[in-house]
Amino acid sequence: MIHCEKYNNEYTDRIDCPGTEKHYRVVRRSSSTLDEDKRSPSHGDRWCIMIEKFLPLLEPIQQLQVYADDVWVITFPKCGTTWTQEMVWLLNNNLDYARAAKLTLEERFPFLELSGALSLMDGDSVGRVQDLARPRHIKSHLPTMLLPDAIRSVKPKIIYVSRNPKDAATSFYHHYRNIVGYDGPREHFFDAFLNDSLIYAPFGEHVRAYWEWSNRPDAENCLFLTYEQMKRDLRGVIGRASTFLGKQYTTSEVDELAKHLSVESMRNNKSCNMDDLLEWAKNTTYSEERKKHTKNNFKFIRSGTVGSYREDMNEEYVQRFEEYEKAITEGIDFDFFF
Repeated sequence: MIHCEKYNNEYTDRIDCPGTEKHYRVVRRSSSTLDEDKRSPSHGDRWCIMIEKFLPLLEPIQQLQVYADDVWVITFPKCGTTWTQEMVWLLNNNLDYARAAKLTLEERFPFLELSGALSLMDGDSVGRVQDLARPRHIKSHLPTMLLPDAIRSVKPKIIYVSRNPKDAATSFYHHYRNIVGYDGPREHFFDAFLNDSLIYAPFGEHVRAYWEWSNRPDAENCLFLTYEQMKRDLRGVIGRASTFLGKQYTTSEVDELAKHLSVESMRNNKSCNMDDLLEWAKNTTYSEERKKHTKNNFKFIRSGTVGSYREDMNEEYVQRFEEYEKAITEGIDFDFFF
């Protein structure tokens, strides 16, 4: 059973903006058959923060038909989603670079809850996924508790990517400024992140639930990766993802794909760089004052580095985030640096 209630506090009040407003707390009761593992230390009622625009999508997503040949890429926002989508789609489509260049990533690998993740976004993103030709490639930021009911019995391929919270929060802050329309100070955004008061929060439970799921004996369909692994050893991750998808490529093919997936290449890749979304944001979510700014060099694929938080986060917030990291990894064999 899922229950939704209006949710606001000092943190949500500060970050409410045209793209994400009217926050709700969505709770799934622990009696649900979708609980990951009743022996888990995190077992119990699970909840996350979404916005009002998401609520009409709740039932269609729960009832979405799932196929065994689906491939899902799931992350908390700004944890390497676009990068992983491009890698996974190419691996699962015999490295068809020509077709990948003709179709945008959103066409090849649509975002399931897009029309419920931005307040001013029109369309029916769930219907779009429903009507995709198989095998479907599906992107989502949803926590485990909000995935379609059938996903556990059908067992499609799921690739989850995590990222250290400091970099995730920093990248999400820039996304909020340049896509969502947030004009407030970064400290208010970081406070909301640390206090689990923005869309898709809590970050810790999001990561923890997928980590626990991927470590279950029957979870051979769930591959857990980290952004840091991809930065440190992209070729190794390509190998792991290939094996997971049942594909095999030569060393030269892996080298070519790794080159294609470089940050600079991704930024210049018109099928992946989300220029249409940036243009939509400038015309839709920006304040009138922001619209007057003639220069805005923001790229959806931003720094692509590990440790970029140092440019935006002072020592006080670094320490607060490190305490946060300790709290959310307590009791599990996981940290954000492997």
